[in-house]
Amino acid sequence: MGENEMSVFGVPEAEEEIYRHFLRNPGTRTDDLHLLLHSRPGETRARITRLQEMGLLHTEDAERRIFPADPEVALARLVDVRLAALHRELQRVTRSRHVIDGLRAEQGARTPHPQGIEQLEGLAQIRNRIDDLAFFARDEILSVEPYARLSAENIARSRPLDLRCLRRGVRIRNVVSSTALKDPPTAAYLRELAEHGAAIRVTPDTTERLLVYDRRAALVPLDPRDTARGALLAHRSGLVSNIISLFERIWDQADDLSRAVGDAESGEAAAAPRPSGIERRVLVSMCTVGKDEAGARELGVSVRTYRRHVADLLQTLGAASRAQAALLARERGWI
Repeated sequence: MGENEMSVFGVPEAEEEIYRHFLRNPGTRTDDLHLLLHSRPGETRARITRLQEMGLLHTEDAERRIFPADPEVALARLVDVRLAALHRELQRVTRSRHVIDGLRAEQGARTPHPQGIEQLEGLAQIRNRIDDLAFFARDEILSVEPYARLSAENIARSRPLDLRCLRRGVRIRNVVSSTALKDPPTAAYLRELAEHGAAIRVTPDTTERLLVYDRRAALVPLDPRDTARGALLAHRSGLVSNIISLFERIWDQADDLSRAVGDAESGEAAAAPRPSGIERRVLVSMCTVGKDEAGARELGVSVRTYRRHVADLLQTLGAASRAQAALLARERGWI
């Protein structure tokens, strides 16, 4: 454990130094500890008290000698405490939608949208608003997205948002183009979402693009063929209802993802890409060996060649990290 690594658990550097002292010198007294730590006696006593409250230190005998708690046990307890605090903070944040609604009401008082429509300009503004709407979604997200494939960057950006919504119990219904199933990384991502509870259907002939959040806000592009031109965000209930009706018609005519994937796999199994021998060995090495130098040495190739294979595999799998690549490779039965 490096210096000040315990700060992530809420343990300041000065208190971590005291805990480390007792790990090295268990059962010692604290009379002259402040001299060793170059601090005032009162500060040292207060820090020891906090460490005892956190369960990192304890007194065992009448001489009030101090002993450290076992690091594994103590840090497991601190992890639980930290996660509980983060969970409470997340709950507080997700319940703060009324703050944004109030601020937007103030914005509306200055720049009203009499027809219940906002125009968003540029991909950056659209993405920021999508992130906002997804973060505060409580019940349901509906979408129709006729993309042919998702880039590794798009998948890396969308995955945490989508999975977080699903973990919070938000229902996701998504219609995508059947063409997307021909791209292995995109198909793998869609299957991953379905495994986590998303309802996904596939259609061969839609050009519509739309997103609906909690049946209260609907986002549609100004030009479905060029999303960079901007988008319209509708808040008015009548407009949103019409967009939801369009979604339901598309949804009813689409096929379930599992059936569409089964058909695609049965028709294209022979053409499905498979890793070469060296690529499979690199995948195994990525899962078992820490450093590139060690992996290259194990495979008998140069570090440069090893890293090139890793980069190619990340691109082929549509993965944003080595850990994700290993997961996707296991799902495909490559390793």
